[in-house]
Amino acid sequence: MTRQDFITRLRAGLGGLPPTTVAEIVGDYETHFAEALAAGRSEAEVAAALGDPERLARELRAEAGLKRWEAERNPSAAASAVFAVLGLGAIDVLILLPILLSIGGTILGFFIAAVAMFGVGGVLMVAGPFLVHTAPAAALILAGLGVMALGTSFGALATIASVGCTNALVWYGRLHLRLLKPALEPQGTAT
Repeated sequence: MTRQDFITRLRAGLGGLPPTTVAEIVGDYETHFAEALAAGRSEAEVAAALGDPERLARELRAEAGLKRWEAERNPSAAASAVFAVLGLGAIDVLILLPILLSIGGTILGFFIAAVAMFGVGGVLMVAGPFLVHTAPAAALILAGLGVMALGTSFGALATIASVGCTNALVWYGRLHLRLLKPALEPQGTAT
């Protein structure tokens, strides 16, 4: 494979990453090729030593997604990290997807419950004294505030759980990369 073939396939595999990140990664590999050619190695030897550009692109995308999560800590970065880790292999999707769906569904349920509790508490606090004439107004207002506080607590717990799950997935992705890297590295031929 030539340098241009390798770089073209690598660039295609990195599609979806920010253009500056793609340019930086491609620039690093261009430099690697240039240094190896200056040392007397052929383009085919360098490309063979680097391995499959699509596999390399998947690993680089996963690493970029994990770094983005560590830097930004927002829902978009979390989704990027989750999909980057899932993109490492089809077996992982079969193993992780049911687990992630159940955990994600539970956390989503907690978020929905939090919003519902906050809304019910607000209605109870504002409209309760006008709708329920048998209970003291102060008790209804305090009960509404209590339900709103409970909803806020549920939302905070769901946020903590989602950050913890994303961190666990990032840890799994890094472990996955460390464990698979020796197996995926091109093996030198014994002479």
